[in-house]
Amino acid sequence: MKYDEFVARVRERGEYGDRQEAERVTRLVLGVLAQRLNFDEAEDLAAQLPLPAGAWLTEQAGPAVPFGVQEFLARIATGTGATEQTAQWDASAVLSTVAEAVTGGELNDVLSQLPSGYAVLFGRASMSG
Repeated sequence: MKYDEFVARVRERGEYGDRQEAERVTRLVLGVLAQRLNFDEAEDLAAQLPLPAGAWLTEQAGPAVPFGVQEFLARIATGTGATEQTAQWDASAVLSTVAEAVTGGELNDVLSQLPSGYAVLFGRASMSG
């Protein structure tokens, strides 16, 4: 998937007013996701995403910080200045697009590092879904 298509899908799913808003939300969500993944997994995921989206993942990557879905959404809400409900919408718009852009094996690798509640944000009922 090319970057323009990636952003267009995020914009459509998130119902954002313009491309810049979709890019801002994408950068934020990928940055928070990178904090949750170990560095190697963030790099593997980034390698399958179009640039600059992949780079947004690796620039925030480091040792994984364990936090659940509620903290994940709270961090996004803080970054956007929105509610956690809006953060869930934002996360789903970005992460379901990520799920389409990467291989099933890579998606399962990512989900295996996350508590089960994250799968729904990627548009999956479970790891194998």
